[in-house]
Amino acid sequence: MNTVLPLLESPTRSLELPESARDGLTTTPFGLYVHVPFCATRCGYCDFNTYTSDELGPGANRAEYAGTAIAELRRAAATLGPDLPTVSTVFVGGGTPTLLPAYDLAAVLAAVRDLFPVADDVEVTTEANPESVTPASLARLREGGFTRVSLGMQSAAEHVLAVLDRRHTPGRAVEAAHEARAAGFEHVNLDLIYGAPGETDADWAASLDAVLASPVDHVSAYALIVEDGTRLARRISRGELPMPDDDVLADRYEAADATLRTAGFDWYEVSNWATSEAGRCRHNELYWANANWWGIGPGAHSHVGGLRWWNVKHPAAYADRLASGASPAQDAELLTDADRALETVMLGLRLRDGLPLGALTDVGRVRARDAVVRGLLEPAAHEAGRAVLTDRGRLLADAVVRDLTD
Repeated sequence: MNTVLPLLESPTRSLELPESARDGLTTTPFGLYVHVPFCATRCGYCDFNTYTSDELGPGANRAEYAGTAIAELRRAAATLGPDLPTVSTVFVGGGTPTLLPAYDLAAVLAAVRDLFPVADDVEVTTEANPESVTPASLARLREGGFTRVSLGMQSAAEHVLAVLDRRHTPGRAVEAAHEARAAGFEHVNLDLIYGAPGETDADWAASLDAVLASPVDHVSAYALIVEDGTRLARRISRGELPMPDDDVLADRYEAADATLRTAGFDWYEVSNWATSEAGRCRHNELYWANANWWGIGPGAHSHVGGLRWWNVKHPAAYADRLASGASPAQDAELLTDADRALETVMLGLRLRDGLPLGALTDVGRVRARDAVVRGLLEPAAHEAGRAVLTDRGRLLADAVVRDLTD
């Protein structure tokens, strides 16, 4: 059976940065995201733009990928120039970036430094699966300039990992975190997913205990979302597994927050905790602040000065366009002032500092007063002119955002 995914390519289009998007280009925080679309296997819950070897045809192999990504970096520098923004963060995500050799990832970072001005304190993150790194590869990444690693742990329970189709064994993520610290990484994150079918209170508590037994200064914890088209969704629709329960998800979140707070982790975004301000993921903060970033790679999204665009999804189409000297962009949109104001609220309200009440519409400010009465926004912060979620408000963050922006 042929499992190669069809190459559905939209017409080639050029990408030009309008003058309006250049306003503040050199003074607004700027980051680079590099998408690595390869995975050893497809996790049952994942709907990201990722591919296994069996799903890819010619022109999309791992061996040539670093060179292809560097070709888009050159286009980015040419498009944004001549007055280039200073890169304050680089985030390599996926997929599983560490399926590429460490020297390939280091070569991409070296190209960033060759093409762009880079901040002295630049944060450089790579995502990694625990089974895809070794002490040697982590040491090479650190030598290549990476400062932060984010490891996909998900759970410490073997049966939960099996439901999620994760390949690593329980305990491997914590081992990898120790190896990253030994390699000299300044910041180490572990990613958790809660609410998987079959997960018990004891399983979740054990996962949190495992995280706290590791040398990390950052933890991300996300509720399991069942995405249409995934293997997990199909298993649930067939009745093989139960749908995650909203009440259980809320209990898991409260347990995580209480456990992490006791251990010295403070939340700074609804799903993220750090032991200090230095431990926060500055690249993600750049997204939440609606700043500027260029996304490198198939399916990657970018935002500069209100212009948003996204690349073709298939790695072969992406590689073909760059090889021919064309832009890999599939489409773009110029956000209106109303669009940008809406996104400021949607993103900012999830942060610990919240956002100024002045960012809301008149209707939104009326609803914010009601949210205070309902215990969803902090009264003291509201008196000081800000909308800040309470602990209860965090549990209902998406609903609060909708209420304040509808």
